[in-house]
Amino acid sequence: MTDATASAPVAAAPAHRSLWADVWRQFRAHRGAMIGAGVFGFILLAVIFGPMLWTIDPGETNLRARNQPMSWAHPFGTDNVGRDMLAQVLAGGRVSLAVGITAMAVSMLIGAAIGVLAGYFRRLDGPLMRLTELFLALPILPLLLVAILLFRDTLRANFGPEAGVFLLIVLIIGITSWMQTARIVRGEVQTLKEREFVLAAQSIGTKEGRVITRHILPNVLSPIMVSATIGIAAAIITESTLSFLGLGFPPDFPTWGRLLFDGKDFMTRSPGRVIWPGLFISLTVLSVNFIGDGLRDAMDPRIRGR
Repeated sequence: MTDATASAPVAAAPAHRSLWADVWRQFRAHRGAMIGAGVFGFILLAVIFGPMLWTIDPGETNLRARNQPMSWAHPFGTDNVGRDMLAQVLAGGRVSLAVGITAMAVSMLIGAAIGVLAGYFRRLDGPLMRLTELFLALPILPLLLVAILLFRDTLRANFGPEAGVFLLIVLIIGITSWMQTARIVRGEVQTLKEREFVLAAQSIGTKEGRVITRHILPNVLSPIMVSATIGIAAAIITESTLSFLGLGFPPDFPTWGRLLFDGKDFMTRSPGRVIWPGLFISLTVLSVNFIGDGLRDAMDPRIRGR
């Protein structure tokens, strides 16, 4: 080997690019998604760790300090019985976000299961899609109101006033919001089951359950994740609507929607009582929607490959 050959530079091996690295690279390029992720992360950290730093009890009343404006002692002011609004907004955020995330998980589980079954098994496609269309045709808000009026007292008696209402609202929102996910997943599965790698797995005798869990489900995670972000926002709005109508959690158990309901009669005297919970609801929903837009673009191979 000559010196020239020895000194020749060795060609650098191409860097390995994984799917999730490409997704993250495209997601970072979406400015709105990054801003939304930052805002949502800030709100999530605030409601989780904020009560540890702001140690005022959200249920503590002080009639001498009622209806106070913003101050160093009460940055968000106080309500008509002297409760600190910042403490209530932080405590209410925990409940509202817990409802949104848990209801979204229930909805995604039902929607993904029905979508995969309908898309993969042709004999189940008709009945499951007719069931989906039936749920889509139902008036959701009246159905929610009727279900809460029918089952609220029973669940309160069995699980307690807070846990019973939480379980009821999560189940009702989850059971009535899975249809869009099911239709999206069904379309993706119908396309995937005609792909070569699925046909190859079927041709060597792989069981249908293994084909679904090994080859189908990993490839439909993208639409499920995008639907999940939208589902969180929709669940928070639905819970806030129910609480604003007075059909949600008990009066002494704050949520953002309940704070709006309690403060609507004091809008002219203490506008902060509706501004702060309304602002947190709006920022959370907007940030989650921006995250969903970013995930949709990042997981689209036609956009990601540019």
